[in-house]
Amino acid sequence: MAGRFFGSSSASISMVVTNTPSQELALTNLAFISASDLPKFAVPGHENLFLASIGDSYVFSFSAHESIRGGHIALNSIQRRCAKVSAGESVDVTRFVPPENFNLAVLTLELDFIKRAGSRSEQIDAIVLAKQFRKRFSKQVMTAGQKVLFEHQGINYSFTVSHVTVEGQERSSDKGMISDDTFIAFEASRDSGIKIINQRDGTTSNIFKQKEFNLESLGIGGLGAEFADIFRRAFASRVFPPHVTSKLGIKHVKGMLLYGPPGTGKTLMARQIGKILNGKDPKIVNGPEVLSKFVGETEKNVRDLFADAEQDQRNLGDESDLHVIIFDEIDAICKSRGSTRDGTGVHDSIVNQLLTKIDGVESLNNVLLIGMTNRKDMLDEALLRPGRLEVQVEISLPDENGRLQILQIHTNKMKENSFLAHDVNLQELAARTKNYSGAELEGVVKSAVSYALNRQLSLDDLTKPVEEENIKVTMDDFLNALHEVIPAFGASTDDLERCRLHGMVECGDRHKHIYQRAMLIAEQVKVSKGSPLVTCLLEGSRGSGKTALAATVGIDSDFAYVKIISAETMIGLHESTKCAQIIKVFEDAYKSPLSVIVLDDIERLLEYVAIGPRFSNLISQTLLVLLKKLPPKGKKLMVIGTTSEVDFLDSIGFCDTFSITYNLPNLSRNDAKKVIEQLNVFADEDIDSAAEALDNMPIKKLYMLIEMAAQGAQGGSAEAIYSGKEKINISHFFDCLGDVVRLV
Repeated sequence: MAGRFFGSSSASISMVVTNTPSQELALTNLAFISASDLPKFAVPGHENLFLASIGDSYVFSFSAHESIRGGHIALNSIQRRCAKVSAGESVDVTRFVPPENFNLAVLTLELDFIKRAGSRSEQIDAIVLAKQFRKRFSKQVMTAGQKVLFEHQGINYSFTVSHVTVEGQERSSDKGMISDDTFIAFEASRDSGIKIINQRDGTTSNIFKQKEFNLESLGIGGLGAEFADIFRRAFASRVFPPHVTSKLGIKHVKGMLLYGPPGTGKTLMARQIGKILNGKDPKIVNGPEVLSKFVGETEKNVRDLFADAEQDQRNLGDESDLHVIIFDEIDAICKSRGSTRDGTGVHDSIVNQLLTKIDGVESLNNVLLIGMTNRKDMLDEALLRPGRLEVQVEISLPDENGRLQILQIHTNKMKENSFLAHDVNLQELAARTKNYSGAELEGVVKSAVSYALNRQLSLDDLTKPVEEENIKVTMDDFLNALHEVIPAFGASTDDLERCRLHGMVECGDRHKHIYQRAMLIAEQVKVSKGSPLVTCLLEGSRGSGKTALAATVGIDSDFAYVKIISAETMIGLHESTKCAQIIKVFEDAYKSPLSVIVLDDIERLLEYVAIGPRFSNLISQTLLVLLKKLPPKGKKLMVIGTTSEVDFLDSIGFCDTFSITYNLPNLSRNDAKKVIEQLNVFADEDIDSAAEALDNMPIKKLYMLIEMAAQGAQGGSAEAIYSGKEKINISHFFDCLGDVVRLV
């Protein structure tokens, strides 16, 4: 029988059961034996601790009493009932040695009167009783299902052990020892007549299912600071018992808003918060699901979400469980009142209904509303004031350390199962994935896995069995995945490369100086604390290389977000639509810590026409405002503009908005000579005469002229020239130059 109790370590001793010497001793839950028998049940390493299991039932704490004879054990009526023995019977008693980590973390007890007298009722303060319990029953072992007698404020009660949870174990156990840190929760049936107040203990919270949080185990990466903010503002007050918060004169936070770019983990964060809270299962609602075509039905749907919380608050008051309501895409139903002109006023009434439930006359104190959106600007202002969705946390793009955590979360299982190759360097991948959101990083991992799985498949025979041990996700798989999954808020590398199709060649000291100065400005943006926005204008004749230089600076800056705004992507759009696209690029840039925006050919963006002159004042005013608007705190932006009409921009006050302006000149004779030497398309004896003819030539026209001349008089020789097998005929080159000059 002793073997049924883990920790038992000695032979059973047969003892005769007798009654507890007095009623007072019966309320201690101790078993009493003679002083001579007591040492047999001493727990090694613990002073004055004597434990034993009786029969195959429960573990009791022993104490010596002078009235008990040797070989006898005194048990009260409840203990005898638990042990299934009667007075005068013999029972096997076995010393119990508790294992390590045996202290109780949580002990849940159901209270009742020993003798119920009619409609008797009592109010019990859980904080006072828990403190008394820990002192009175310290070091005693409690087993699920065990019943114990006790006295509190002159009244005799009994409790039944409902659940026990041992420290370090997530699941309920069958037994454990009460310690000074044990959190004791009390329950009482509604017909018992016992009302429990101040249930939440002042030293330990039962609002959470666990004592500490490992965000990585919850699948949350890179959001440690955001979670700490949420905990401090939304949950810290709920950890303490109601009487403490009432003395402080504060109310719990009833709503929070998580906002930020798509895919950054807002929904994940909200779902996991709902899971780690003790209380009712969270209600997760998508904004559009609340809407109904029937009059009044939408408002009823909103009221129904709060019905359970209202019922609990009426019945249980401060002891009500926390009700969590999660609104995904809350902007779909809570737009600013008056902004939606659908003739029904449904959106306005939804906002009014929601405001009433959160912070109305009969506001609830047992509700936490979590809203999520990537369009915070669309929400009604009244919803965002203190008392409503007052905790507003931006869930932004993860930094390098956050990206590493996310990659580790998504690759943990493949690493545990030896599917991750040894050459995979997650730290390097985190550094390469600037401006990737959490969802995009998950997409990268999925794409990499697809490459690894594809190697094991044969399209000729898809039924061929797969050998699991051969599946390895390599670093090359991840690098290929990076080309496949492009971040929405990343650098437009392809667009920038198209702006410099011929690459970058050395074309003179002036061009080199401007490039170096522009890179210094980019470095200034990185390190400066007082210049979060720096703007630079490159002006010069058409084809002088302004766009190529701006694109090169954007790429070489290694900023996470680099975008080019050009008129060619807005052909046929109305000016208000163009403004909206330009504003979106700037707003996206504000979501990244370091950004570069290239405003290419500004006069074309402004729809400038020399005859008149005419231009779009709406686009002009939009750009003027954006070029002066400082980015949000912690974000830095560099704007590079290019123009061939600097006099026009100066006349409308545009040049003054740029911090610095550089003139990009045409090629001089010496500059042209450097370029054609690098291109290696002329014979050595022809270089000087060709360069002489190219004085004051825009570099873009130089490239076009060389391509024309490379075709030869009869055509078809360009490949031989570019491969170095032939050289451009100088006389044909001059013929082409004449054509270009006439075209110009």
